Amino acid sequence: MSRICKITGKRPKTGNNVSKANNKTKRKQYPNMQKKRYFIPELGRTVTLKLSVNGIKTIDKYGLIPYLNKKGMSLADIK
Repeated sequence: MSRICKITGKRPKTGNNVSKANNKTKRKQYPNMQKKRYFIPELGRTVTLKLSVNGIKTIDKYGLIPYLNKKGMSLADIK
């Protein structure tokens, strides 16, 4: 599975580890990804999504289906 949020589009960022001697080595900063199950009453089933915590908070605020409709997405786009 990739480390990309299906809702917000967050993905790993690249940067450098910088030592005291100013040596630079590449590193990645990963988003805080979590697996979350949502029950969709319109379909009568649950859906498991891999989301960033920011995406989970957004869905908790608006709801999954209303947020997808607002963004012009469907459930098939995020599965």
